[in-house]
Amino acid sequence: MPHYIKLGQIPHKRHTQFRKPDGGLYSEQLFSTEGFSNDYSILYHAHPPTQIISTDPPINTMPVVAEEKMLQHRCFEGFQIKPENDFLESRKPVLVNNDCHIVLAAPRESMTRYFYKNADADEMIFVHAGSGVLYTQYGELPFGYGDYLVIPRGTIYQISFTDSNNRLFIVESFSPIRYPKRYLSRYGQLLEHSPFCERDIRGPQDLRSYDEAGDFLIKTRKKGMQYGLHYGHHPFDVVGWDGCCYPFAFSIHDFEPITGRVHQPPPVHQTFEANNFVVCSFVPRLYDYHPQAIPAPYNHSNIDSDEVLYYVDGDFMSRKNVTRGMITLHPAGIPHGPHPGAVEKSIGKKETGELAVMVDTFHPLQLTVEALEIENQGYTMSWAE
Repeated sequence: MPHYIKLGQIPHKRHTQFRKPDGGLYSEQLFSTEGFSNDYSILYHAHPPTQIISTDPPINTMPVVAEEKMLQHRCFEGFQIKPENDFLESRKPVLVNNDCHIVLAAPRESMTRYFYKNADADEMIFVHAGSGVLYTQYGELPFGYGDYLVIPRGTIYQISFTDSNNRLFIVESFSPIRYPKRYLSRYGQLLEHSPFCERDIRGPQDLRSYDEAGDFLIKTRKKGMQYGLHYGHHPFDVVGWDGCCYPFAFSIHDFEPITGRVHQPPPVHQTFEANNFVVCSFVPRLYDYHPQAIPAPYNHSNIDSDEVLYYVDGDFMSRKNVTRGMITLHPAGIPHGPHPGAVEKSIGKKETGELAVMVDTFHPLQLTVEALEIENQGYTMSWAE
């Protein structure tokens, strides 16, 4: 991330002796998702973060693809994903390609028996329902409805929920998730025309160091396999860290919409980017103010991207029969737009209360078996009604 954070105790200079009260050395760790060529943080552990004491047999967690190729509009009822007690078991991939996996989850219970590390992908967890705290070696991130939790690959974490009513929309990215380049100065500051700024970004807080020996299981995902790695010391034994690579939270409610005299294109809603896909936030906003403006989006052709829209809350004037948690997929190659009657109905309206998350991928998405189980079969022909 472009702004620097420091928590806890750190030495005056990097890569120099930093001793405990008893005279022993703290163990320094450089953490980066792109080697030594981009953002990084340096963490100081009470014990070396390398002490594996045993391992479990790996488990295959690769998504099962049901449809590799298709060219029709699709719709899925996300809240039909059944809740599961365990956080990892609750995660159901529905749309996947080589750049990202789009996952739905409805976990009932907090993660208490193990820690988790995704060594394959950055994670963007959008909290549709529920609240709690994300615990990491960087500190704590309280979260609630409407929060994006962005977690760099390799981060060890536990997630604790306030109660059992939780719904998550997750994007696993096989490249770093970043702010859009056009929002950034040449030195990394969010510019004045950006729809959010550093004040809106919530970094880790309340760093707590756990100097505990024992058997600590970190379930680690790598190349579609889940490995059980047992460590001899608590992974959250960090006494201090600093740098620009860390998990953070950003609320969709802090996204400031960009509006105009006529309908603005989807890029004005962009929130994050990664290699070959972008994430956008649609939030309550005033409509276009040209006297003859048409607030409904115009028909447009998807030539080079698949468009995924996840409906969160509010009234969507371009769609009929929208439900909370619904996902629509409009694939590259065919145009799409408002449902019949939506254009005329939108004229004269002054504002919208819609809330949604969009993911546009520049390579085609594939449907998993879990996606087919929650598909709304009537959606494909709904423009002909």
